[in-house]
Amino acid sequence: MRESDDIEAAMGRAESEGHGHQPDPANTRLLRDALAQFATGVTVVTACAHEDAAEPVGMTVNSFASVSLDPALILWSAARSSFRHAHFTATPTFAVHVLRYDQEALAKRFTKRGEGFDGLSYRLNASGVPLIDDTLARFECVTEARHDGGDHTIIIGRVTRFVKGAGTDPLLFAGGQFGRFLPDQRS
Repeated sequence: MRESDDIEAAMGRAESEGHGHQPDPANTRLLRDALAQFATGVTVVTACAHEDAAEPVGMTVNSFASVSLDPALILWSAARSSFRHAHFTATPTFAVHVLRYDQEALAKRFTKRGEGFDGLSYRLNASGVPLIDDTLARFECVTEARHDGGDHTIIIGRVTRFVKGAGTDPLLFAGGQFGRFLPDQRS
């Protein structure tokens, strides 16, 4: 037997003896727990509930990512189970607000049982999208594309305007909890 055959056989044994789980749609807890090991930033995505009304709608999202610098594209995913899903998959414009470490209360406002915009100060941009000031960053977008992503819709936005706010300390989410990144202070 050649050395490469020995290595391949050893790798095959290691793979077949490896421990792990297969995704189970009937029980997603194990997969959710494994995915929760990856820390993400926290954002609030805002839009108008209807084109002909100024009723604001928002959703806390951690599935935000940069796609391209040229053209300037971002993406985020809207859960199909959310009652806000229909608003975000129909809107032509939206804004993504990147939250600071001290804005956990703002993130909770836009979860399933949160107060949303009730009592919150905001303003509308020229497209009627609600903008929340004083966040770490904000990206105003035109919807570029929507893609089926299983139990989510992947929404790609073309950035038309952005703001980098003060600060550099983002709100993070991992292991089902909000947290904060503590940079290494050694110099």
